[in-house]
Amino acid sequence: MRLNRFLAAAGLGSRRSCEELILKGSVSVNGSICRELSTRIADGNDVRVSGRLVHAFAPRTILLNKPAGYTTTRSDRHAERTIFDLLPTDTGHLFHVGRLDKESEGLLLLTNDGILAQDLMHPSKGIDKEYEVILDKPFSERDAAALKRGTWIEGSVARVESVRTLGPTKIQIVLHQGLKRQIRVMLGQLGFKVQRLVRTRLGPLTLRGVKPGSYRDLRKEDLEMLRKAIAAPKPKRATAPPKPKPKAIKFSRFSVITATGKTGTPPGKAAGSKGDATAQRPRKTSPTGARIKKREDSKG
Repeated sequence: MRLNRFLAAAGLGSRRSCEELILKGSVSVNGSICRELSTRIADGNDVRVSGRLVHAFAPRTILLNKPAGYTTTRSDRHAERTIFDLLPTDTGHLFHVGRLDKESEGLLLLTNDGILAQDLMHPSKGIDKEYEVILDKPFSERDAAALKRGTWIEGSVARVESVRTLGPTKIQIVLHQGLKRQIRVMLGQLGFKVQRLVRTRLGPLTLRGVKPGSYRDLRKEDLEMLRKAIAAPKPKRATAPPKPKPKAIKFSRFSVITATGKTGTPPGKAAGSKGDATAQRPRKTSPTGARIKKREDSKG
């Protein structure tokens, strides 16, 4: 087993985060610091992280039905309750696959299989994440078309794969992405406020038989279905929506920017008015014309 996978199986995070530990020099194998990502671990090897001996656990993946009010994290001094408050102590080596917002509910996987976690989270694998959403006002076909067309969130293209109306203010959304607060942000851009958001499905897995706040271990057949969904061919993605262009501001000759950010003409500066500097500028007499006038005066 490769070192990064061994560390992930020991509950130290995803493969990527374990690679960072290796490259930082925090990992030793048989007493020597190891920074080689390709290192393979055999039975009986002494593997330590920051001096602490670690052991690989047997692969385990559980499905949690997360209630609202719980933060998706292992520990956070600002969080009153975390998802691990719902789980027994023997699940402490598991890490969550993606996350749900504190007020969001529904299906959340926890595992120590770093490869499975990475495949499930990567958008290119096209794993369906299905949500039921209750809104504060009626939803229309025009709103559905806007969600499918997509938008930009913090420099990334955000779009839904499908959206279906379940009632006047209830919709079902399927995502392949996992951008931060994606559904809430996209609906917020359309003027909606999310009243309730529940993830009901992840690939072939559903919440059937799992009550809010409870969990179950995935069976062998569950994992096989997940891996089939990961390996299935994916349709080509649509082109990205055009980026919004900043509005051009036209300035007149005497325009100024006010404290509110609006443009305008300063008081007394309208063209041709008494306050117009151009209108009040005295006409100059050329030096040649002045000399001719002086000569005529002297002759007279």
